[in-house]
Amino acid sequence: MNKLISLGVGSLLFCVTATMLAGSQTRNETAGIGKRFVGAWRLSSLEAQGADGKIHRADSTGLLVFTGDGHMSVQVMERNPQPQTSAGPEQYSQGGYEASFGTYVIDESTHALTFHVEGALVRTLIGKDLPRLFELSGKQLIVRSANPNEHWKVTWERD
Repeated sequence: MNKLISLGVGSLLFCVTATMLAGSQTRNETAGIGKRFVGAWRLSSLEAQGADGKIHRADSTGLLVFTGDGHMSVQVMERNPQPQTSAGPEQYSQGGYEASFGTYVIDESTHALTFHVEGALVRTLIGKDLPRLFELSGKQLIVRSANPNEHWKVTWERD
């Protein structure tokens, strides 16, 4: 019986170690471009499709923060929020305010960022993976949804 328990504990330790090593290899693969993300970004512009089908620039302010260990948080506030409509397939804000945090993974080859939401003002987002496409240009980070049904673009800047 002791041999069976020892074998079980040994197998568990092996699985945990293998999982940790696999996670660190994935993190190391994205470390190159990931270093460019780390830090705080201020909202420069937010463009989204309105009920009329046209792209409108929102009067918003916000902050996006990436940490070196794979965490991120975002807060965006509309200065003059309009009544909420469910124009898109996903609701990200409530009362003109968006706030969420979680972890992220970068796929440098496809310029994709996946945000795993751990907590959010809009609770239906919690536990979801939100795929995003990104472009880094100078001091700007441009982010779009990977969902073809969502027509928005957010530009973040840092000094």
